[in-house]
Amino acid sequence: MTSVEEERPRALLAGASRRWVRLLPWAVAFVLCVALLPTTIQVLSVDYGLHGGIASGLAIAQSAPLLLAVVRPLQAWYVIFVADVAGALALLTVDLGERQVWPFPPMEIVGYIGLCLALGLRERRRTLLLVWLATAAANVGLGFAAPHDTTAGSALLTILSGVALVLAGALRERYEVQRRLAEQETISEAERGRRTLLEERARIARELHDVVAHHMSVITVQADTAAYRIDGLPPDVQEEFTSIAATARESLGEMRRLLGVLRNEEAHGELAPQPGLTRIGQMVEATVRAGVPVEFTPCDADVPEAVGLAAYRIVQEALANVVRHAPGAPTRVSVSEPGTQDGARLTVLVVNGPPPEPPAAPLEEGGTGHGLVGMRERVRIAGGTLDAGPLPDGGFRVAAQLPLTEKDIT
Repeated sequence: MTSVEEERPRALLAGASRRWVRLLPWAVAFVLCVALLPTTIQVLSVDYGLHGGIASGLAIAQSAPLLLAVVRPLQAWYVIFVADVAGALALLTVDLGERQVWPFPPMEIVGYIGLCLALGLRERRRTLLLVWLATAAANVGLGFAAPHDTTAGSALLTILSGVALVLAGALRERYEVQRRLAEQETISEAERGRRTLLEERARIARELHDVVAHHMSVITVQADTAAYRIDGLPPDVQEEFTSIAATARESLGEMRRLLGVLRNEEAHGELAPQPGLTRIGQMVEATVRAGVPVEFTPCDADVPEAVGLAAYRIVQEALANVVRHAPGAPTRVSVSEPGTQDGARLTVLVVNGPPPEPPAAPLEEGGTGHGLVGMRERVRIAGGTLDAGPLPDGGFRVAAQLPLTEKDIT
């Protein structure tokens, strides 16, 4: 059932975003069919003197398939092409006047041009070329059978059909190029977002390694020196401390080996101590020197290193966005430790107003929003929450809550 639905042909312009564009091929085909069917019967039977039954059959074969051309233009062309050639041969059986057009009367030319437009919007170049060659060959062949007392108008259909096929084919190829370009841009944007997320996770992993490695090193030193610092330790306790030190050293080695996969030649300066809450004030001062008025409310609480690092990075990214997108906007940064029923949480708040008047030109006209990806990833790893978005007055607000206890994290 699914395969049948996938093979079902789509109507011309079915992928258009606007409804009237999707309905346009059906409307044109219906108008042509309704207008050409009685006109063809009238002209063939009255003006050319063809038998009424033959004229009606030819008119139906030449006009009705135009409705099929909306979905299957190539199949419709087979029917109409054969019907047009048969009609030209049938007109040879009647007495044609000098002013009567042969081999294709005007209404047949109009219908055939409409069919060529449908073909150009659906088929490939090779198919369009074969259609035009078949049309030209039929016109040339019928030209040899032209009555002596009438002028063959075969060249007109050959020229007009070629123009219609080229124009419609060019429009189709232009649409395909634009569609593929839009798809590629969508894929590229998704890949950029995914790459940014992976890079941010690798950066977080490197920074957390430094934090955890510090604590593991302390554990190793304390376990190794316990026998010298504490007198009278039983042998089994000394052996336990030795085991703890060995396990800690092994864990440090494993972490360093795993971290080597994440490090690259572009990661410089990672041996420096990781920043925390105490470094936020220095960063705010640097931002003020860059021309952004910042009001800072510090927090002197003793928080875990990982939480302090996450808070620092969130404020850093938020202030960088202010400098890039709203230079000169008044900004408020606060870090506080409110107590809640569930436990203590560190609240990080960065709020900036609109840029000053007259508006200063942002350093970056567009933004991908990838800075928020890093904020959300850090908050997610810490088990906290992040609320970021524009304000009604044109400013922007970033609010993060980071748990300080093991209970909150789990």
